[in-house]
Amino acid sequence: MSHINEYFFCEQVNPELMDLLLAKGWRHFGSYFFRYEKLISIKNKYSVTPLRIDLAKFQYSQSQKRLLRKNNDLTVIMRDAFIDEEKEDLFFAHRVRFKENIPDSIYTFLSHNPAKIPCNTQEICLFQDNKLIAASFLDVGKLATSSIYTIFDPNQEKRSLGIYVILLSIDYSIKTGCTYYYPGYAYKEPSHYDYKKKFAALEYYTWKDSWLKLEKAE
Repeated sequence: MSHINEYFFCEQVNPELMDLLLAKGWRHFGSYFFRYEKLISIKNKYSVTPLRIDLAKFQYSQSQKRLLRKNNDLTVIMRDAFIDEEKEDLFFAHRVRFKENIPDSIYTFLSHNPAKIPCNTQEICLFQDNKLIAASFLDVGKLATSSIYTIFDPNQEKRSLGIYVILLSIDYSIKTGCTYYYPGYAYKEPSHYDYKKKFAALEYYTWKDSWLKLEKAE
């Protein structure tokens, strides 16, 4: 049985097309666009599950509200995405969390002009006493947003900054009138991506041009 495994390269995608690509299960790293239904590693076989949140139905859980309050002391800056030495240093600090598939560079995920290539990409930066402790990169379409990649200081693990920036991305998406927020892929099987399944109003892509409700994981 054949499975979807497709890619293409594109330097420029307008907001309307970005919405359409996201709705068809596409993601991108820089100008490389891809979608794949199965992931086979040496030890495991995974069924890839694109996720999105229906923002009109989204509600914060009590634990998510507590997390927002917990990180209220941080300075949040949202702006056009760019890469500098400070973010590269944070990338390499964050990289130590990986035991396999260790990325070589932040440019594995972003173009050298991420604000414009291949589309409008914003960054959400978190500062503690003027020190950058997290940065998350968010594609902005016409009616949808999509997280590309997040880096954070491993010494700040107790703050759950990965989840925190998702909540900030959702808030931004709602305030800008978007319909959907795409947190990226997860798997049907248990994996380290299961934190993405712990949000309300989740939908998953069936790989047959439709989205269905996904029950929130506990």
